[in-house]
Amino acid sequence: MRRILVLTGKLIGDLIDFFYPPFKRYFSRQFFRYGVSGAANVGFDWLLYFVVYNYVIQKQFVPLGFVTISPHIAALLITFPVTLFSGFLLQKYVTFTSSDLRGKEQLVRYMAVVGVNLLINYFGLKLLVEVLHLYPTPSKMVVTLICTIFSYFSQKTFTFKIKN
Repeated sequence: MRRILVLTGKLIGDLIDFFYPPFKRYFSRQFFRYGVSGAANVGFDWLLYFVVYNYVIQKQFVPLGFVTISPHIAALLITFPVTLFSGFLLQKYVTFTSSDLRGKEQLVRYMAVVGVNLLINYFGLKLLVEVLHLYPTPSKMVVTLICTIFSYFSQKTFTFKIKN
């Protein structure tokens, strides 16, 4: 299975690298791969969320006996683990392929960085929308940019760092 993941990651990396030359003077190859694979994972997340919300949950509340979950939160709870894992695999096998840390350690660290990103999103939106009274969509865009930069450097120096 690992061999398949490595080969698939190389294939995806080579495909991304095909489009890299015009951006060479603006971004490192690694940052370009990070951005493209991250954007692809976001697109996958949006598509999966749409399908789960509209066709699996069917916009219905989900009763669990002790609590009822709203359809948009239920769809999030179903899709989040899938796209968390797909994002991890893309970063491990496409972007940060030189790391010599064990896969389990990388996954735990990746999940920690994602957790911090969730907190940055939450508190950033609270600050920009509720305290500074900025519009939500531009606020989300600013927070996403901050998270992207934070996440790239965190993944590079913490999650997928090279020991030696």
